[in-house]
Amino acid sequence: MTTSSSERGVSLGMPQLPAPGYPDDVRARLEADAREIIARYPDSRSALLPLLHLVQSEEGHVTRTGMQFCADMLDLTTAEVTAVATFYTMYRRKPSGDYQVGVCTNTLCAVMGGDAIFEELQEHLGVGNGETTDDGKVTLEHIECNAACDFAPVVMVNWEFFDNQTPASAKRLVDDLRAGRPVDPTRGARLCTFKETARILAGFPDERPGAVEESGSAGPASLVGLRLARGEAAPARVVHPREGGPHGGPQDRAMHEPSPAEHLSSHDAPQKTSASDPAHPAGPVAEEGE
Repeated sequence: MTTSSSERGVSLGMPQLPAPGYPDDVRARLEADAREIIARYPDSRSALLPLLHLVQSEEGHVTRTGMQFCADMLDLTTAEVTAVATFYTMYRRKPSGDYQVGVCTNTLCAVMGGDAIFEELQEHLGVGNGETTDDGKVTLEHIECNAACDFAPVVMVNWEFFDNQTPASAKRLVDDLRAGRPVDPTRGARLCTFKETARILAGFPDERPGAVEESGSAGPASLVGLRLARGEAAPARVVHPREGGPHGGPQDRAMHEPSPAEHLSSHDAPQKTSASDPAHPAGPVAEEGE
């Protein structure tokens, strides 16, 4: 015996109505911005990602109206736009707060305290993952790697870094955001709202005085590998010779400048195979053409 869809509790419902359009003044303004974005690309459909940021800057999330606008501007179907908007996590599909607070809970941040930070923020704010506080200020979420493992555990607010966080510092951070107090990231320009961030990601300049100069560069820990790759000498370090161990005498703890062939621990930059192991069958490393 078969059962109908209604008996199974399935409601087919009515087809979804077309998305409402933007008000005329909003659409005219967005169209001008969209044309500027599209002109940057030889193939117009390549402008879809920044256009999604543009419509997100209007309403704080990507609405059906925004996706229809992108489809109209790029001569795409709404299915094509929806496929992209639902793939990337930076595009919000529902209303969210002025500040997107993301706690990294990937492996290194998690073991360094990210899990504890996320749990305490949920309790402190009274929200779950992906939920927004009643005042509309903060949306909390756990996120995957922020590519800042050397500053773990890391919290991001509107994609700006807050490094080496603790549960206490993270709670102060969200309290300041909700109270409207100034908050400065560890690295990067001072915070702006999520809508303002979305417009910058769409490719429009940050017009706040001094904001570009504040952006800075990567932190010192991130630049160590770059300096070693350029052949810049690493500073002298205190090391423990393998035979002496950490409990050796003062002579074992003397300052030591590693030789180019040394690889003392997993924290040292590895050398090319033939440099770290002269007996390797690859032989000495030579530049191409030598």
